[in-house]
Amino acid sequence: MEVCVLASGSKGNCIYVAGGGTALLVDAGLSAREIASRMQMAGLVPECLEAVLFTHDHVDHYGGIEVFRRKYPVRLFANEGTAAGIELGCPKLDSEWEIFETASTFEIGGLRIEAFTVPHDAADPVGFVFDDGGTRLCVVTDLGQATPLICAKLATCHAAILECNHDYDMLMQSERPWPLKTRIAGRSGHLSNDDAASLMRTSLSERLHTLFLAHLSEECNTPSLALNTMRQALRAAGREDVRIEVMSQTQVSARLVF
Repeated sequence: MEVCVLASGSKGNCIYVAGGGTALLVDAGLSAREIASRMQMAGLVPECLEAVLFTHDHVDHYGGIEVFRRKYPVRLFANEGTAAGIELGCPKLDSEWEIFETASTFEIGGLRIEAFTVPHDAADPVGFVFDDGGTRLCVVTDLGQATPLICAKLATCHAAILECNHDYDMLMQSERPWPLKTRIAGRSGHLSNDDAASLMRTSLSERLHTLFLAHLSEECNTPSLALNTMRQALRAAGREDVRIEVMSQTQVSARLVF
């Protein structure tokens, strides 16, 4: 399986995943031009894509799909709630949705995909587990709290892209309005660094070897804070061998194959 995070953060999210001879995107929150540009930076081309899967209907996860779909005839996958929300935001989207149930397993080419519910303030948000027959990757980047289901999914995976959105003290000391602070820190908002570290301690398995820290706030977090918090948690669990990569809003990640 191959993974490249093209962008991760509140200004746009897009992840390239390939396995079993199938390549796709998780979310399309950048402009079509920017998605193509970042794929080119990574040595990829949009023409290789079979599909785009959507986690939820917030614009930083779907904002570029209207134009992207006109240029590249990818298949579009979402559950009913997410598809309806995206159509409201993209009234000119030329789409024939392929709808999956939130708690379901389906296949796109050589990739087997498990969709599962996550707590976030969107219509029907999901995380995904991708399985190419040899490697399992969990993508769960917008969630307000850990749930037993999320822990169970993470525990089965070799690699994970996990939200580390904010440092709680930085969030509370920021100049953001109080309602926004409470939304972000709430049970349907976003995971803090400490929350993410606690989740990994709960769900850590021997098979996990790679962890991407995603959706970092540019105002209420830093890469070093997120990285150090997770490293301490894994060190305490005796797992300093796990590779940790911090994702960026502005820079394309390395293309990792595992």
